[in-house]
Amino acid sequence: MERGKHLFGGLLRNCMMEIILLVLAVVLALNTPHFLTTGNLLNLLRNVSMQGIIAFGMTMLIICGEIDLSVGSAVAFAGCLLAFLTEKLAGAPLHLPLGLALVLSMVVVLAVGFSLGLLTGLLRIRFNVPTFISTLALLTVLSGAAYLMTGGFPLAPFPPWFNFLGGGYLVGIPFPALVFLAVFALTSGLMHFTSFGRAIYAVGGNAEAARLSGIRVGLVKTLTLGLTAALAAFAGILQASEIMSGTASTARGWELDVIAAVIIGGTSLMGGVGRIWGTLIGVMFLGVIMNGMTLLNVNEYWQLVVRGALILTAVLINRLQLTTESAAG
Repeated sequence: MERGKHLFGGLLRNCMMEIILLVLAVVLALNTPHFLTTGNLLNLLRNVSMQGIIAFGMTMLIICGEIDLSVGSAVAFAGCLLAFLTEKLAGAPLHLPLGLALVLSMVVVLAVGFSLGLLTGLLRIRFNVPTFISTLALLTVLSGAAYLMTGGFPLAPFPPWFNFLGGGYLVGIPFPALVFLAVFALTSGLMHFTSFGRAIYAVGGNAEAARLSGIRVGLVKTLTLGLTAALAAFAGILQASEIMSGTASTARGWELDVIAAVIIGGTSLMGGVGRIWGTLIGVMFLGVIMNGMTLLNVNEYWQLVVRGALILTAVLINRLQLTTESAAG
């Protein structure tokens, strides 16, 4: 009997956010007939997909003991850079076919995104600049660069087929949602079944112990920063596809939503603890809150208040959960 109670208590602690999400979904289903419709659920998946893609990278990064505050600006920068390069490559003097110009530009954008993450890693490892500071500076730089490339106006040099990536459907499911689920599967596999994933946990848990055990701490952190930045650039491409333009004002505040989803999912800001699955639940939790309040016609200013209060409550529950697990261990 005592063992059964202990197992039930452990299961309850481990599934706390899943239970809260389920209760929230039931409450919304009972209060609005549109919540459980296929169209609404697919729309919800589309809405959370781009932030979710970044959140999976951010989860690995925070587990590793670092953070990236520039991901919101990186999304806008990636979209603007994509539009800028496509316009230049398709124009004089190169006159490349528009489709080819777009594909080449996408490759360059992903490479630039990854390189910016590597640069942040270099500043962290070689000069001991905290990523909190370097990515905060990068946030401003990327935002300014996006406005410089576009002049403050949307750039829209894309061919019609490009809209499929951010706005299309495959087998009846929004394509960004399928990409979101694919990135979830890939990052989850990376963290659970590869030596690199185990190294991320080891570095975040105790960097010095990881170094003494032969793990190249600097390389692990730098690659994780590069991967997170590349996922932000990828999300920027999807965002540009959805709105069919490079717009400097998009994705404002995304970094806060992404980090909130990661923390709600149980990842510790101290590093070494976290789950990709937990982040998936955190992303869906935020998405369900926003979707539900929209369906209930909650005033947009009250939405901000309610959203903040629910996020804080969820984070406090997770902190209590982690504390309880530590005490039990």
